[in-house]
Amino acid sequence: MVLSSLAPLLAAANGLPYRIPIHPNLVHLTLGLFILAIAFDIVAALYPLETPIFKFLAIPVQSSNLYDVGWFNLVAAAIITFFTVAAGFYEIILAEPPMDMVSPWGLGAMDTMIWHGVGGVVLLGLIVGMTIWRGFQRYVWREDRARQVQWSYLLAGLGIFVLMFAHGTLGAHLAADFGVHITADRLLREGLTPNAQLLNILIKH
Repeated sequence: MVLSSLAPLLAAANGLPYRIPIHPNLVHLTLGLFILAIAFDIVAALYPLETPIFKFLAIPVQSSNLYDVGWFNLVAAAIITFFTVAAGFYEIILAEPPMDMVSPWGLGAMDTMIWHGVGGVVLLGLIVGMTIWRGFQRYVWREDRARQVQWSYLLAGLGIFVLMFAHGTLGAHLAADFGVHITADRLLREGLTPNAQLLNILIKH
């Protein structure tokens, strides 16, 4: 009974119509899938150098298997990132951050949200572009070659890692510094701690 009474309160307190923000969870899927895609392609590209290690560790692996993992992870990253960006924009629209604060980068809440939103669209475009590029390498340009990916493709992937780090830092500022969609932060700004809210409910019941 107490938990059922507390759930609506917590859902309302984070500023969203649901209790757990969707965007941060999808972000981790985008990051994990893309990083794994590039990582497996790098391992596959360096396979001739690593063959003795695989043999020593008795790991039965072929470069084609590694390229398969890289490709399918990248396709999954491209698909899930559409939902990541869509959820991010929806949750940004509902955000009510404090406007009298600045982030460690010296940006206000609105500037941080704008840069984070623009960055999300840019990264979506880059990931989709990388997927198309990777598809041409896999099925057209380098289909019959031992090394399925170009070195320039791998370097571009590493460059996107850097952009993801900067973009993720902006998102972290929104949560940690501005308290966007953080239940505890919202309650504290309203002058009542989460424990006090819980205590009030317990007293009523």
